[in-house]
Amino acid sequence: MENRIAILYDFDDTLSTKCMQEFGFFEKLGLNDDFFVQNSITSKEEGMDRVLSYLYEISKKIKEKGLKRKDIVEFGKTIEYFPGVTTWFDRINKFGKEHGVEIEHYILSSGQKEIIEGCEIAKHFKKIFACEYMYDANGEIVWPKIFVNYTNKTQFIFRVSKGALNISDDSINEYMDKSLRSVSYENMVYIGDGFTDVPCMKLIKQKNGTSISVYTNKNKILSEDLYKNNRITYYHPADYRDGSPLDEEIKGLIVRLEQKLKNK
Repeated sequence: MENRIAILYDFDDTLSTKCMQEFGFFEKLGLNDDFFVQNSITSKEEGMDRVLSYLYEISKKIKEKGLKRKDIVEFGKTIEYFPGVTTWFDRINKFGKEHGVEIEHYILSSGQKEIIEGCEIAKHFKKIFACEYMYDANGEIVWPKIFVNYTNKTQFIFRVSKGALNISDDSINEYMDKSLRSVSYENMVYIGDGFTDVPCMKLIKQKNGTSISVYTNKNKILSEDLYKNNRITYYHPADYRDGSPLDEEIKGLIVRLEQKLKNK
């Protein structure tokens, strides 16, 4: 659809102020905030994908504590966001509507889908692509259902473009004419914060979409380097409030699309 923009977001340190598991979930499992540091060591020693390694380690703790799916979802309520995030989606949707542009929002995250589902902004996403477990009839973990690392994250860009949102839909590999796509790559925006987002950022930029790195003081240099190395289109503070540079950037994209459609 020519008048549709899809905004794809990383979650941790992009929308939330830190990793989603650090808002009480790790504490409940008896884990420290340095869990991911230790997990990197374990994955290196075992020659294991870091995301599969963390899913394995966390699943053991979840079983030890007797947590079920519904218990994990509850931790989404504890998440803290960057300024303006909670009102961002309604504001951008409204602005888009005023300019004849439909906005869709998606999550592409290596975090836990169950936690994201429990957060107050979950209702705004057309689809949440994130790590997820399969559960039995009692809500207990059986096996990792989906894992999302920094490279296989890119598949979801193609899925969004083609409208193949079910992970089991293999039609993603079939040729689809641009006129039939749900969203053109030029109308896609990826918003992330760091190295794990680079494959998605670069892919979107190469396909003439818009890649944006959001930063705080701790990762501003990284965002600057990504920009210098031509991996992103823009970088802005992690501030989603009305009138912020990020807010104005997205609104500008919407207005430019409106003008483009009028001039056809």
